[in-house]
Amino acid sequence: MSTGASHNLGFTHRFEPAAEASAPTLLLLHGTGGNENDLLPLGRAIAPGAGLLSPRGKVLENGMPRFFRRLAEGVFDQEDLTVRSRELAEFIDAASGHYGIDPARLVAVGFSNGANIGASVLLRFPDRLAGAILIRAMVPFVPKQIPDLRAKPVLLLSGREDPIVPTDQAEQLAAIFKLAGADVTLHWENSGHALTQADVSTARAWMKRVFDNS
Repeated sequence: MSTGASHNLGFTHRFEPAAEASAPTLLLLHGTGGNENDLLPLGRAIAPGAGLLSPRGKVLENGMPRFFRRLAEGVFDQEDLTVRSRELAEFIDAASGHYGIDPARLVAVGFSNGANIGASVLLRFPDRLAGAILIRAMVPFVPKQIPDLRAKPVLLLSGREDPIVPTDQAEQLAAIFKLAGADVTLHWENSGHALTQADVSTARAWMKRVFDNS
């Protein structure tokens, strides 16, 4: 059962507990203009029975929620990204304590802007997440020091015809994660920026393979 929208712990968010204690919890991170409700159906589709933790981004761009500011399409406000990434990591800590979430079973699932902040948190605070599904992600920043992401599974779902994320951005992000030791899967769809049913199917199969028996 969902808690409904909650305004505590620093972010307006929704939480649905896992069906079983051993099930993973998904940190759902929406795209520009989304909210805490947008990715709940996606979470239920790709990991039935998983816990769902879905915050709403606190930055507004023309009235549309985002997780951090950008200066132009594909040009990120790096100072704001740093602050907002830390803020999201602190929310993960607070929510983990409040709801009894095990960070070793917490998987980020982000779309577009949400995927980018998910990648940023994983690179900056690797102990906060067990892995990530990043849909239409680009490089949020290039870390000066490569983190230790050994044993962290990461699925990148990218579109070959994406007008927003160039293919080399997805490839560079995959290379950064690989350099950090993550178990990276870069999956391409012949699609644009929008989420597709094929993305959902691929993510569901990946979750089942990687986290059902871990």
